[in-house]
Amino acid sequence: MTNITTILGFGPVGRAAADILLARGDIVRIGQRTRPADLPASVEFRATDVMDAASVLRAIEGSSQVVLAIGLTYVGTVWQASWPKLMANVLDACKAASARLVFVDGLYMYGPQDAPLREDTPLSNYGVKPAVRSAVTRQWMEAGQTGAVKVAAVRAPDFYGPGVTVSHLGDSGFKAIAQGKRAALLVSPDIPHDFAYVPDFGRAVVSLLDAPDDCFGQAWHVPCAPIQTPRQILELGAKVAGAKLRMSAVPMSLMPLMGLFVAFAKELVEMRFTWDRPYHVDSTKFARRFWSDATPFAVGAAETIRSFQTPAAV
Repeated sequence: MTNITTILGFGPVGRAAADILLARGDIVRIGQRTRPADLPASVEFRATDVMDAASVLRAIEGSSQVVLAIGLTYVGTVWQASWPKLMANVLDACKAASARLVFVDGLYMYGPQDAPLREDTPLSNYGVKPAVRSAVTRQWMEAGQTGAVKVAAVRAPDFYGPGVTVSHLGDSGFKAIAQGKRAALLVSPDIPHDFAYVPDFGRAVVSLLDAPDDCFGQAWHVPCAPIQTPRQILELGAKVAGAKLRMSAVPMSLMPLMGLFVAFAKELVEMRFTWDRPYHVDSTKFARRFWSDATPFAVGAAETIRSFQTPAAV
């Protein structure tokens, strides 16, 4: 069988992983609803609806490994209706193809915690979105335990990086600064919070793709740079842009009220626990097995700001 790696979802993490694989000459296939406009000609594309089992089977057939890097609309009811079916379709297709699966995952399934998050932190049924991620975790864990599919989850907190717009530090953060505008946050700017750099996230995905089977059947946390606050990270970007950081932020106490009028804010209300206390991710397990040299924020912030600057602003 040809060693094809199929990446479902060509968002920031899917792209980062694909870049590494293509640079070393691997065969990569991309599956999502529409063909990315900038997809290299050498990369095979298969139109894929992850909610349709037959479509996922066609996307994955012939693959030796699969990366699930799909993102869904940030609405709890959509997650409840879609994530379990999506995961079932992907697991079934991987089983049919005898393909290993690397799942690009988040950290919501741990729920509210005060200690650093570890891979053995118990699953939580708190709220809507955290409960959905817990249910999906149980799905792939059961598939692994029964021997149906070899699955590894690569988990990271909020991420940022070159060209990343859908992020707390994205459009309204680094991009705004690069355009000479005021940064605007819907979260606290002064509470320490771990952020993963997208190229590091992609590197972690590839580390699992290259790993032996004993690394599967479990979750791994992506290494992050030493924890800082959003304000400190954005200040690094502003320095590169040659500007003084100007920023506004919505007080956490006003989030429930704002949620009555702003749909996205409403979805953030149940996730306040990720921003009303220090949010630290323990990646010791990953570091012991793979690597720990996460990109420093000074480097990541500089690269991110430059990616958003127009030629006229450089």
